[in-house]
Amino acid sequence: MTESATAVQQAIEGELRLLEPAVRKDPEAVGALLHEEFIEFGASGRRWDRPSIIASMAEAVEEDDLPIATSLMRGVQLADDLVQLTFDTDYNGRTAHRSSLWRRTPEGWRMWFHQATPFTPEA
Repeated sequence: MTESATAVQQAIEGELRLLEPAVRKDPEAVGALLHEEFIEFGASGRRWDRPSIIASMAEAVEEDDLPIATSLMRGVQLADDLVQLTFDTDYNGRTAHRSSLWRRTPEGWRMWFHQATPFTPEA
């Protein structure tokens, strides 16, 4: 596996972990995957920072939640320390196009930026 493919794979693994209910409800686990400078533009239109998204995730998870379904996940290494992922999600019928930037840190790959744009699937 090339260095670029390994970087993309590590970012994908981190992204998929963030979609697991057990991780989402654990502030320490979420915090370990988010860069200190993390920013998100959510599907709601809200701008989130690291502390607010960590708190929101923990509050939003229900005991019987399933992982968020993903499709069309792709990644590209933009620089030595930067990977971009794009994919779609479906969570209880709410669909969104998503993009995230993952930065390499001394602790490993951390999500630095995320954006979600809601969409309606074509019939």
